[in-house]
Amino acid sequence: MDMDLQDRLQKAIEEHGVPGASVAVWRDGRLYEAAAGVVNRNTGVAATTDSVFQVGSTTKVWTAALVMQLADEGLVELDSPVGEYLPDFAHGAVTVRQLLMHSAGFDGDLFEDTGRGDDCLDKYLEYLRGAGRVHEPGEIFSYCNAGYCVLGALVARLRGVSWEQAMRGHLFGPLGVTHAALLGEEAVYFRAAVGHVGPDNAVYSEWLMPRSNAPAGATMSLALRELVAFGRTLAAGGVAPDGTRVLSQESVAAMLTPQIDVPGGGAPLAEKWGLGVELFGWGAFGHDGNTPGQSTFWRIVPGSDFVIAMTGNGGSFAGLVADVAMPVIEEATGLTVPSPRVPPREPAAVDGAPYEGGYRGPQYGYEVAAAENGLDVTLLPGPLMESMGATRTTRRYVHFDGESFISAEPEDGRYDSITFVLRDGRATYLHNGRAVARA
Repeated sequence: MDMDLQDRLQKAIEEHGVPGASVAVWRDGRLYEAAAGVVNRNTGVAATTDSVFQVGSTTKVWTAALVMQLADEGLVELDSPVGEYLPDFAHGAVTVRQLLMHSAGFDGDLFEDTGRGDDCLDKYLEYLRGAGRVHEPGEIFSYCNAGYCVLGALVARLRGVSWEQAMRGHLFGPLGVTHAALLGEEAVYFRAAVGHVGPDNAVYSEWLMPRSNAPAGATMSLALRELVAFGRTLAAGGVAPDGTRVLSQESVAAMLTPQIDVPGGGAPLAEKWGLGVELFGWGAFGHDGNTPGQSTFWRIVPGSDFVIAMTGNGGSFAGLVADVAMPVIEEATGLTVPSPRVPPREPAAVDGAPYEGGYRGPQYGYEVAAAENGLDVTLLPGPLMESMGATRTTRRYVHFDGESFISAEPEDGRYDSITFVLRDGRATYLHNGRAVARA
């Protein structure tokens, strides 16, 4: 499989314009790895299996595991208000469980830089006093980066160390992690990948993201074998590959138990969410991750001795997943991974009136107008999204099912889905993994 995996990856990065990529697969008691391309187009340094890529929001599962360790030790009750542990948190009535399952209800895409000091998460809690309320706690799933920063602050406060120190001491150490960087100054010891953005795959200008957002996925860089080892640990009920117990079996079971449904059947995320973990109806769990110009795919199939992690640093990562990851999963496990959604050949007529209007989030907004056989949806990117190459664009969406719509034309080889949540016959949220409230 080694050579086959290498050939597949090399062919796929060339076809989909990905500067560099890495993949690691655990199958039938053996680790397979491959890497292709470069970690940085400006330097031409080759990507290797030792290269560390920013793994983005897969970090959230690591942060959730740190929280579950606190629960194992009796230091945290999942259904207790967060304010019992963080009295300076303005939204303290939210429970720990609601943060873990993305239903806390406050603005989630808040990427404030509160400095590089060990007090950055305490300062971030103060910043969240100004976070807007999107929905009532527990009302609906809405992906919340800020909530995981709060969980990181919870871990740091109760452990009496920084989030990074807790990660190294309570997960990296027991798991035997060696190729990892949590701070920029640590990354220089490795062959570190940079992100590439825009149609020209230009090197993203700000590799170092705010430390205050590290528990949500802003900083962690890993060689993918480390992500595979963590996946094996979860699949084994909390026992690391060397036999060390990292989490109780009860905590892992709770993480993998469905806690909340995602509107629209999950697109573009999984159908259901556990505690920090995406739960896919076809039989896997895991998490995806993105930082500017870098993307990560991570899936674990319980009971099959199979884990896959893949990352790329630009181009069409969706194409890489389709050509490399999905065939490997199906060949190794015998599972059938559902094909991505596509629009109907003959879109049905739809009354656009309930959906028309503006929807605003902290990093982007939408304007929705009725159109023939669907809706015209205009993306209004904020400064962060613009820095990542997003521009104001209008796309036609056609009716898919229920209150869900799908783009009529693909972008980067895939179709986007959105779902509207209605109250009294009128949309109150545009949902695309996040609940974006009507303005």
